[in-house]
Amino acid sequence: MPKIRLDRIDRRILSLLQEDGRQPNNELAERVGLSPSPCLRRVKALEEAGVIAGYVALVDAGSVDLPVNIFVSVSLDRQVEDRLDAFEAAVMERPEVLECYLMTGDADYLLRVVVPDLASYERFLKDHLTRIPGVANIRSSFALKQVRYRTALPLGHLPE
Repeated sequence: MPKIRLDRIDRRILSLLQEDGRQPNNELAERVGLSPSPCLRRVKALEEAGVIAGYVALVDAGSVDLPVNIFVSVSLDRQVEDRLDAFEAAVMERPEVLECYLMTGDADYLLRVVVPDLASYERFLKDHLTRIPGVANIRSSFALKQVRYRTALPLGHLPE
């Protein structure tokens, strides 16, 4: 839940910034129906409250020779705090791992790994993932086609 109460204008600001985080404040202000100063104050308040966590450039993976997406399910031998902490620390060190989730169900973790080719993934598996203490099982699923990719969160559920 957000740390501050978000009104209709805040939600509109967030939606517009998720579409284009580089738009000038005066353009953003016009689109949400505010003058530039109050709009900027709202954006700063959203940043300070942690609602806006940061700004990034989205890079096309194919353009930088990283076309292979693999979803990796990892099970540990024991689900105890030290094993979980060790796994998470090791994964945080690997640039190939773009996302990592602690899961319920059959696997303990789900990773999204991006690499240039299968040989790179094999090296990642052999040299890194299989060497993490406590890893008992690894299942890899290769993405054939990206059907949808979004970074903007749906905000329609927030109260008026």
